[in-house]
Amino acid sequence: MNKQEIHNKGIAFSIRSAVPEDAQQLSELRLRIDGETEYLDREPGEAFIDVPGFEQLIKTDTEKPRNLFLVAEVGDRIIGFSRCEGNDLKRFSHKVEFGVCVLKDYWGYGIGKNLLQESIGWADSTGIQKMTLNVLETNDKAISLYQKLGFEMEGVLKNDKLLAGGRFYNTVVMGRLKE
Repeated sequence: MNKQEIHNKGIAFSIRSAVPEDAQQLSELRLRIDGETEYLDREPGEAFIDVPGFEQLIKTDTEKPRNLFLVAEVGDRIIGFSRCEGNDLKRFSHKVEFGVCVLKDYWGYGIGKNLLQESIGWADSTGIQKMTLNVLETNDKAISLYQKLGFEMEGVLKNDKLLAGGRFYNTVVMGRLKE
């Protein structure tokens, strides 16, 4: 993907495809983001991906035609990323799963929205018929954004996540079909 420069609400950021040289920043960023919110799947430090792990992930995503790994930067600092991951099984080859994370300091600037819009554009242009995602039921802003960009609620996984204090939360499954 070609680098996109975006100015919104007083900040400038760019979105581009991930490259292996991003691995160090991505490893550190993911660890930090996991500790900032319960909206993601992992506890801080859980399922840690080291630098070689991110290098391999970027290499794989670059080689697979149904995968996309994007980063968002402010200056030279990566502050968020998203991935679309396809499946090699023929019965699922028409779709990809989308995931996104952005540092909390940068919420509200349209970074996640722009990462998703770029991913939708990529999916539509490459023949992907469906994008799916999972979102915690309490993440109202994300659900609203996804709906504005054409995603529909397809189901609810009840008591799907066990969060701090032993509380269970539902996961909302959403999907977008290519128009």
